[in-house]
Amino acid sequence: MRYLVTGATGFLGSHLARSLEAYGHTVVPFSRSNGGDVLDGARVRAAAQGCDGAFHCAGRVSRIPEDAGELYRVHVEGTKTVLDACVAAGVRRLVVASTSGTVAVSEDPGHVATEGDPPPLGLIGRWPYYRAKLFAERAALERSGQGIEVVCVNPSLLLGPGDVNGSSTGDVRRLLERAVPAVPAGGLSFVDARDAAEAMRLAMERGRAGERYLVGACNLTVRDFFGKVARISGVRAPWLPMPRSRELARAGATWMGRFASQTGLVPRVDPVAVEMGQCFWYLDAAKARLELGWSPREPGATLFDTVADLRARGVVWPLDAAAAAHG
Repeated sequence: MRYLVTGATGFLGSHLARSLEAYGHTVVPFSRSNGGDVLDGARVRAAAQGCDGAFHCAGRVSRIPEDAGELYRVHVEGTKTVLDACVAAGVRRLVVASTSGTVAVSEDPGHVATEGDPPPLGLIGRWPYYRAKLFAERAALERSGQGIEVVCVNPSLLLGPGDVNGSSTGDVRRLLERAVPAVPAGGLSFVDARDAAEAMRLAMERGRAGERYLVGACNLTVRDFFGKVARISGVRAPWLPMPRSRELARAGATWMGRFASQTGLVPRVDPVAVEMGQCFWYLDAAKARLELGWSPREPGATLFDTVADLRARGVVWPLDAAAAAHG
């Protein structure tokens, strides 16, 4: 088959492109680094000509509130543009890379989300990235059956090797740099980017049109996650717990950031990341396992490969080394 892959040089897109080629498919890469723009319908349509299907992985990751407008433009308008261009080019099927954060986030530590859960708008509305991804996902699924079949794959936190832009593995890097002062009270889910790419490939072949598939390998408290990374890396994990209150934790992080800026230090705490870390991002990937035949690798292997890759690429800069470098 011949497949268009938007965002083909990104973390997920690059693994997907390699997986498709390994299965003998032809990949038409489309990315900003190659002069592509998902908001340029004419260029997307030209790239999609002759393709049997398309994978939409392009996007931007940001926790900065001021990026809300750009995130909406890239994710929502970009998804609509890609859809229209694919329909115009005669592409029969589109698999969209969404995120588990459109449904799998809660303040209840006992909640494990499924695809049938309603989106937690009270939480998602606070974070422009997840808000934009939810609107993009809705726009895509609403178009399914209107000249094209659409399937969404919703990975949790992407880890593993190859995150050259640091869009997903930044928190692991900060742990290795001992730049995380305290432990958020929430929980997370993660999945290897290589396994998420495999879920995308399987969704093209087996996914039901108009459906979404949550993809995650492991649900852990943040404390347990930090402990696993510490054991694999040999770097001591933080032990000081953050307040359980999401608002109080964010307020404390904001104060620490202001103090750092006033004293000329580099802020070590992102208030948005702290607030997100107080929530629980647990999910059940049974639907992907059952309907797609998807199965992730052992979570410890993903964490080992993540740490090894970050170190091999030289992007980890421990605080003590940074201090020595600056005399």
